[in-house]
Amino acid sequence: MQENDQEHFKRELGLLDGTMLVVGSMIGSGIFIVSADIARQVGSAGWLTLIWLLSGFITVVAAVSYGELSAMFPKAGGQYVYLKEAYNKLIAFLYGWSFFAVIQTGTIAAVGVAFSKFAAYLYEPLSDENILYELGAFKLNAAQLVSILTIIILTFINSRGVKNGKILQTVLTIIKILSLLGLVIFGLTLAAKASVWDANWADGWSTRTFDKESGSWLPISGTALISGISAAMVGSLFSSDAWNGVTFIAGEIKNPKRNVGLSLFLGTFIVTSLYVITNLMYLAVVPFDEIATAKFDRVAVVASDYIFGNIGALIIAIMIMISTFACNNGLIMAGARVYYTMAKDGLFFKKAATLNSSSVPAWALWAQCFWASALCLTGKYGDLLDFVIIIVLIFYILTIYGIFILRKKMPDLERPYKAFGYPFLPMLYIIVATAICVSLLITKFSTCGWGVLIMLTGIPVYYLTKPNE
Repeated sequence: MQENDQEHFKRELGLLDGTMLVVGSMIGSGIFIVSADIARQVGSAGWLTLIWLLSGFITVVAAVSYGELSAMFPKAGGQYVYLKEAYNKLIAFLYGWSFFAVIQTGTIAAVGVAFSKFAAYLYEPLSDENILYELGAFKLNAAQLVSILTIIILTFINSRGVKNGKILQTVLTIIKILSLLGLVIFGLTLAAKASVWDANWADGWSTRTFDKESGSWLPISGTALISGISAAMVGSLFSSDAWNGVTFIAGEIKNPKRNVGLSLFLGTFIVTSLYVITNLMYLAVVPFDEIATAKFDRVAVVASDYIFGNIGALIIAIMIMISTFACNNGLIMAGARVYYTMAKDGLFFKKAATLNSSSVPAWALWAQCFWASALCLTGKYGDLLDFVIIIVLIFYILTIYGIFILRKKMPDLERPYKAFGYPFLPMLYIIVATAICVSLLITKFSTCGWGVLIMLTGIPVYYLTKPNE
């Protein structure tokens, strides 16, 4: 992509905006929910904390590794561009294909459904149990309509210019950080009990799994423990994902060679710290068995009940609605830039390569809105998360390996920022993420296998639609 393609984008985003995009896109509903599933998989306070620490650590390692790539190629499209430069157009296309088919749109749909689930707390008719229309096996419920409506509203706001999306993102993300910090502080000052903390850590490193049928804990070790850890990490890694969104909008960031890499580090570090202290607060307030058996996995609601009493659930519902709304704003804003860059390379619908009068890729925004809305109607967003995480990890591995390739392929290209801890930390990420992928394919083949299949169907599509070089 030529540099002059970038000139139509307006560089209106500073370091704060970039960092808030990373934080806002990462924190959705996961931190409020997934600790329940992690607790059931690994069975102790120490392991619950370790899973969040490990997920946070490898996320920060990946983010600081991306800093080198973002400084080398400071333009719209981010990860798609890095894959194209390190490998070839086919690998880049497979990423873009998966990104549009599942990764970005599937995540937008899942986050939209999470928003509507908690909106039903405030007004019950909005719940997924309120069926509005039935046709054979297909059922349309109120929650699906609410999630589609939020996606349309956010797409409209972003189609009016990057400034609108930026202001909304920064304001909502600051509210989100402060409310999560507030929950932790109130939890530790109002509801923390030494007896609960001590009981939770009494056998803090024993490994067990929760058997739903018998409602009891069973000890696990060996391969069962490894599959428990990898299954547990799906939730924490998904909650820590979407940090790379800032690389997609590099064409609109001021001084991108410095600010993109710095936004990646600051954003992932802030979120990892918030996630770990939130889980320590859960362990100080809620008995471990109640974390594992929280109704609908809503751990934050259980903690909030202990902290605030009856209005606890309401407080969490409002927090999650703000959180998921800001999360989707970031995802919607960033995603469209990838389709724009692909279209410029002749690998996506031509119309996606155009910018509107507000200097944003509006056609790409609305195409993304249409497909994400269609995915909301499937109602299978839980499966979508499994589809998403396996593909996301595969492309993170390929992108970070791309740093090694580019050091040999383009040794003289300016690198204003170099991957931290190279070659050890990037290689450590590749090893850990590969182990998780293999484990997921073995333990969750029915969903993760579909994810890999969706990615591979891009190969014939590429050769059928490839422009003549």
